[in-house]
Amino acid sequence: MKKSVKGISLGATSAIAWGVDTVIIGIIIASTPFKEAVIIAPIIAAFMHDFFSSIWISLLMISKGEFLNVVKLFPTKSGAILVLGALSGGPLAMSFYFLGIQYAGVTYAASIASIFPGIGAVLAFFFLKEKMNGKTWSGVVLSIIGVIILAYVPTKFDTESTFFIGILFSLGAAIFWGLEGVIGAWGMRGKEVVPLYAINIRQITSALSYGVIIVPLMSGYPLVFEAATSSIVWVIVIAGLLGTLNYSLYYSSIDLIGAARGQSLNNTYVFWAILTEILFIGTAVNLQFIIGAIIVILGSILVSGSVKRS
Repeated sequence: MKKSVKGISLGATSAIAWGVDTVIIGIIIASTPFKEAVIIAPIIAAFMHDFFSSIWISLLMISKGEFLNVVKLFPTKSGAILVLGALSGGPLAMSFYFLGIQYAGVTYAASIASIFPGIGAVLAFFFLKEKMNGKTWSGVVLSIIGVIILAYVPTKFDTESTFFIGILFSLGAAIFWGLEGVIGAWGMRGKEVVPLYAINIRQITSALSYGVIIVPLMSGYPLVFEAATSSIVWVIVIAGLLGTLNYSLYYSSIDLIGAARGQSLNNTYVFWAILTEILFIGTAVNLQFIIGAIIVILGSILVSGSVKRS
């Protein structure tokens, strides 16, 4: 029971960190010099986000005297599985998510991408044999419905076609995040793996994939250096720290209560993203927000109310 309560608390807290981080990501992409490089800006921002995140988590492991354990984990079976999950949740999901934010906006990208727990729950049920009772499935469905209600604005669908492109990118992010949670849970079944090791592998793999393959292919390093020498770099550093916090708590939650439940709790980040916009950007509070928030909270309660691992 102590593990269950801890897993629920970590999953819920990870959502707060990722919700705030999502809003900051939107600010970064809309800032100079990113707004002047529309096509590659989301990818470069994703690279810099994960690059600084990898530095934060590596510094933590070095300070704990455990970074060598992380390095030794790479060539193992568990390490290979975690690298696969990192590629799914890092370069693939993050790039799609940042592109979704650029073309559809923060609230829509967050809303559509939030269906990832449903994808993860189905995959965990079939491949990890996680037991899912009716109450848990109801919670997953309610959480997804709630976050869609939170961000849905009918008039938005009358706008330019780039909005629909953003929706498709956000759907891609949901699929790859769903895969990441399941692959991450699989990789952490190894006795030598602890969640912080898994996060360190994830962020290093993601940063290297961007830095060595994706950014050079897009001729993106001039924008990287321009951003690194501008004032926005400090905002990216903070975003990287929040990303590290989110993933550390998220993977720890998955390790304790399973992929499906950990993902469903993390999914409430949409509520925190919109609340952050309300408090700091001035987005108006309306009845739709209140109804959506209540449904999200009810869904989370249902999910966290049944935490027995198979």
